[in-house]
Amino acid sequence: MQMTAPAAARIRPLDRRRIIADRRLVGAVFCRAYSRRVDEWLAEVYRGAGGPERGVALVAVGGYGRSELSPESDLDLLLLHERGRDVANLAGDLWYPVWNEGLKLGHAVRTVPQTLQLASDDLDTATSLLSARHVAGDGGLAERLAGSARDQWTRRARRWLPQLAQDARWREFEHGEVAFRLQPDLKESTGGMRDLQALRSVALARPDLADPDGAMVRGAHETLLAARVELHRATGNARNLLTLEVQADVAAALGHATVEDFMTAVAAAGRTVGWVADETWAGVEHWTAPRGMRRRRPAVTTLEVGVQIRHDRNEVRLTPEVAVRGDVLLPLRVAVAAASRGTRIERDSLLRLGAEMTPLGDPWPAGARELFVELLACGRNAIPIIEALDQAGAVVKILPEWETCRSRLQRNDYHRFTVDRHLCETAAQAADMIAGGEVSVRRRDLLLVASLLHDIGKGYPGDHTIVGMELMEVIGCRMGFDADDVATLVRLVELHLLLPDVAIRRDIDEIGTVQRVAEQVRSVEMLQLLAALTEADAISTGPSVWTRWKADLVRGLVRRTESYIRSGVLGGEPDAFPTPEVTEAMVAGTELLEVAERQLIVVVPSAPTVLGAVAGAVSLNGLNVLSAAVHTAGGMTALAVFVEPPPGVGLEWPPVLADVRAALAGELVPGERLARWAHAASGAGDALAPEPVTESYVKFDNEISSVTVIEVAAPDSLGLLHWITEALVHSGLHIEQARVQTLGDHVVDSFYVHDGSGGRIVDPERLERIAAAVREAAGIAPAP
Repeated sequence: MQMTAPAAARIRPLDRRRIIADRRLVGAVFCRAYSRRVDEWLAEVYRGAGGPERGVALVAVGGYGRSELSPESDLDLLLLHERGRDVANLAGDLWYPVWNEGLKLGHAVRTVPQTLQLASDDLDTATSLLSARHVAGDGGLAERLAGSARDQWTRRARRWLPQLAQDARWREFEHGEVAFRLQPDLKESTGGMRDLQALRSVALARPDLADPDGAMVRGAHETLLAARVELHRATGNARNLLTLEVQADVAAALGHATVEDFMTAVAAAGRTVGWVADETWAGVEHWTAPRGMRRRRPAVTTLEVGVQIRHDRNEVRLTPEVAVRGDVLLPLRVAVAAASRGTRIERDSLLRLGAEMTPLGDPWPAGARELFVELLACGRNAIPIIEALDQAGAVVKILPEWETCRSRLQRNDYHRFTVDRHLCETAAQAADMIAGGEVSVRRRDLLLVASLLHDIGKGYPGDHTIVGMELMEVIGCRMGFDADDVATLVRLVELHLLLPDVAIRRDIDEIGTVQRVAEQVRSVEMLQLLAALTEADAISTGPSVWTRWKADLVRGLVRRTESYIRSGVLGGEPDAFPTPEVTEAMVAGTELLEVAERQLIVVVPSAPTVLGAVAGAVSLNGLNVLSAAVHTAGGMTALAVFVEPPPGVGLEWPPVLADVRAALAGELVPGERLARWAHAASGAGDALAPEPVTESYVKFDNEISSVTVIEVAAPDSLGLLHWITEALVHSGLHIEQARVQTLGDHVVDSFYVHDGSGGRIVDPERLERIAAAVREAAGIAPAP
């Protein structure tokens, strides 16, 4: 049955661009309007092709079947026919107009039995048919397929629902979570559109396990759908990755005042969907467990009047008669009961707690602080309980200040979590360190509360540390801590970045470095609390933050500072360079080029360009320089460089050593090759994070050491250490040490330099010339 030329000419074009350009249509409203227009157009194409009204039907499935077409979505269509009908020509007459419109098409031609047979063995087909919807032709045939597919889905639910849960776990591994990704995949990341589709599929088989149309999920669904529609509009393609460069356009299109507000909304939606999905998969796991496993233990144990634990479901629940409003501490007791046992809080009970809970008020009632600390002391088990309470709206009734940091993304690749999740992770890490005996502090309550609230100032205007100190004072008093304890908590917030910054950017064997830290921490007890907070904070920030090298430096600084506070002298073995072996080689005038694990040792005749040459050669091999020490005596220069390969890449020394030898011999000029590589890569790299961890600057410190310390913060780039050392050498400086700290896509390099005679550089004009040279080398804008 061929479409005649006059019939084809009478079919109006889809004119999809007109709907896409109508900015009044956003989110679900756009999707329904666009899907309706496609329905009308396809029905017209079907009629023009002579499609029969009986025995053949055009059916929308998948996202199109749900009427959730985004601007660049594929059309998933099924041409359904009764057995014996020849629809080959009709199929071609339907598909070609779609392709001519520039649309991507997923298409199939089958009978109802063929379709159901395929759906019996293929999960993707089975779930796509759950949204099967009549577009044109025989409506009864389409409805027969839709009804049969849903009946078959329900009958096979015990097979398919665990597979949905398994797929969800895999997506989390593969694509991360919408809430925590700097550039989330709105469809595939956990908490994204794919999870929402899975929840609908579960609800069709077991409505008691999922509620995809509840108010909590409905709002999150609209947020994600609106973001996806505008992402397609902004990019003109079907990608679902919300990249940095397009986030501002999408935010503006949706009327958000700032990108941060928009991404916080996306993160909150993703967290809600992810949490609901997690609850659903737990229910699926219980429902599909073998009957013997579900009945192995007594069903219920009473923990206190009105609070029970149901063992077969591994959840704490409230009995119907318990009064939540009349017991202000009940939510905290339930939370501790669940976290201490590693169980969940039953969903209905959780929602009751959130809705009926009375705010703790100011001051907190007696016993509240102790329960709160006990909850934090549960470590990792506390995180899902706090997350659940937060989803139910209970956390802000405990800590009103939590609202501002809730779901706030830290828009740099240094942090892997939202602010609130990072705080929970830090408190859990601190609790686990205490439980495991890794740290010893006299006041675990102060450590746990400080860990939870050390970044509470993020999200408020101003410096987050200063704002956090003010908030901590208010919160500490509200919790009922005495004045000394509140002062300790405030001080911990103030100093929570001190130890890593000093350890990584300064020489911990310098007495001035240790004195500066000791003057600020003032006591061994404060130092121990701060050291534990530092480690918990770093581990919880991201995988690149607490390396063995950084851990050794911070712990070394803590040992030296504790010894200085107790006795007035430095403690611990100094990280001396040169070593006796290197000193012997220097005295003998023997050249060395050796490696030990991740450290490169070089001894060569003295030249100010040694560090720059070695740093350039190392950069050419894709390695990061973490620290470098330089020592010159008797006409020889010794250099120790500690390097780190990129994550997931092994360290192969032979090509590195070959390039280092060539650079030192003048046969390889690293700067020339680095410049070519940088030019070739210009414009091709990833966008810098919109919220860098640190601002760019050049600073001088003439107080902490006998030489001048130059600290440079700048965006990381290929060969950056090489270019900065070149600028320092050309400024007539001799470099004794170099230390490098990586903070996301920025670095902070510290150089111990002198003027050749061993003295500090103090002349203001010379310091400004040096600063200008370094800024130019590092790509930092001139100082205003």
